[in-house]
Amino acid sequence: MKIEKKTWPDAFQKIFSGVKNVELRLADFECKPGDVLVLREFDPKTKNYTGRVIEKEVKYVMRTKEQPYWSKDEIERYGFQVMSFK
Repeated sequence: MKIEKKTWPDAFQKIFSGVKNVELRLADFECKPGDVLVLREFDPKTKNYTGRVIEKEVKYVMRTKEQPYWSKDEIERYGFQVMSFK
């Protein structure tokens, strides 16, 4: 399945150059390994698509609303970070 999403220029360029190989998104759509994310570069300043598009195959999906590792206070104070590995 192909899933189209807007991607802002900074993130798009990092994905395009290979620096960024992970994506954090609100889980408001279904996605599974093997699906293809069609990332369309969108400029929030002009509110227009730039015409650049990248397609990336999804390798892994993790969904979570709750986790047993940290308290709500710790999450509120520090937030989350997503890391990718080589």
